[in-house]
Amino acid sequence: MSDIDDHLARTMDLPGAVGASLVDCATGLALGSAGAVPGGDGEAAAAGAAEVLYVASGRAPFASARPNDAIEDLIITTASGYHLLRTVPVAFGGQLALCLWLDRPDGNLAMARRRLAEIADDLVRPRPDAPVGSAA
Repeated sequence: MSDIDDHLARTMDLPGAVGASLVDCATGLALGSAGAVPGGDGEAAAAGAAEVLYVASGRAPFASARPNDAIEDLIITTASGYHLLRTVPVAFGGQLALCLWLDRPDGNLAMARRRLAEIADDLVRPRPDAPVGSAA
């Protein structure tokens, strides 16, 4: 199992988790996914998540009052669930998004946000067993 799969499995362990994916925001492609995807089309869901983050990050109504204050996460609510999009900054200015679809009756939004932040941080933290100079 790859590191991405491990992190997605941890995401799916959250109460109420329906599906999760890691999306490359530059291309809109899913680098990995687990569980169910809204609408059943993983490619469309990944592209949609990237587009939502692109629109939110480039528009004045969503901008912070502080300079260089980037979006950490977005929450979209529906009658039956939550869609959490957590940004994952990577080297060379790239950006990934860790996406979680959470069932509203069974999920805990506050806990999911905290855990998703931890998992996103772990994705980019160098592993202690990684060789020096590698992109773990």
